[in-house]
Amino acid sequence: MSALPIVQCGLAAALAWWVATALVGHTTPFFAPIAAIVSLGLSLGSRLRRSVELVAGVSIGVGIGDLLIAGIGRGTWQIGLVVLLAMSAAVLLDSGPIISLQAGTSAVLVATLIPPGGPAGLDRMVDALVGGLVGILVVAAIPSHPVGRARNNAGAVLGTAGAVLQGVADGLLENREKPIVDALKKARATQPEIDKLREHVTGGREISRISPLYWNTRRRLARLEAAVDPLDNALRNIRVLARRSLTLVRDDEILDQRLVDQIEKTSHALDVLRRMVLADPGEQPDQAEAARVLRTVAAGMDPSILDGAGLSATVVFAQLRSLLVDLLQVAGLKRVSAMATLPPTVEHPAYPPDL
Repeated sequence: MSALPIVQCGLAAALAWWVATALVGHTTPFFAPIAAIVSLGLSLGSRLRRSVELVAGVSIGVGIGDLLIAGIGRGTWQIGLVVLLAMSAAVLLDSGPIISLQAGTSAVLVATLIPPGGPAGLDRMVDALVGGLVGILVVAAIPSHPVGRARNNAGAVLGTAGAVLQGVADGLLENREKPIVDALKKARATQPEIDKLREHVTGGREISRISPLYWNTRRRLARLEAAVDPLDNALRNIRVLARRSLTLVRDDEILDQRLVDQIEKTSHALDVLRRMVLADPGEQPDQAEAARVLRTVAAGMDPSILDGAGLSATVVFAQLRSLLVDLLQVAGLKRVSAMATLPPTVEHPAYPPDL
């Protein structure tokens, strides 16, 4: 997963040094390759933003350092004051971490090594610009696939979600706590994967904009991006469903077998959704097939399942309905259309069912 970003950083560092020495004419432009590495990093997300923050941070740090050190001289308290003011100015301009850190380190260089008012501060700004631009050029010329990592993340999350629901269904069917406890642990461990998915979608969107090789992936990436929030909501609903199912078993509450069947059917539908996310264009299952399977499950969420049910079973039923709405949105439906697939629970629902 890190091989391509490492290669990009190595190439960008070498190219930035060459540009700064051979084309710009700087003797020892040490900050050009550093800027290229910082702007790229191992993280695929927000590389353009990192480049802009880096150049802005250097400019703020050098500018404030130059102005202050020329007037107050060098020393212990001067370093503290310059860093304080440079980083404060950077934070007021932007909340990004790179801009404030670069402002602080650049101010330290001016306060300790670079003569105030000399060309070295300007050279450092130019080197930062060279490194940032070279980093962007390398990403455009040697990009990672903008969709590949994000869809693998989404597929893994959906696979885990399906396994969690199957574990919950097994626990309810056997009236045992352990399968549900294990499933709940899996569900709680998914948030880092969701965060990573967001990062990869952001990075993929950036690549699809700057690399001509992948301009044709924008529509596919947009569909994946639209699925991130519903997928996050789905995992949150699954966690609540699993917790309440555990209470249901512990309380030995009466449960309609049809509700367990619906949970298991949703687990199987999640596998279809997972294969949809991982499928290449033109392959099956596509969004239409995944939506069809989920609609079939949603049609079975009739309130009659709750006849004689207790509080926990009612909560599980409600969470499963919410989960199906989330999953239908992952399959490409609008929220209103997704809600209309469910049988009504009241006489006059806000969204009339489309059954």
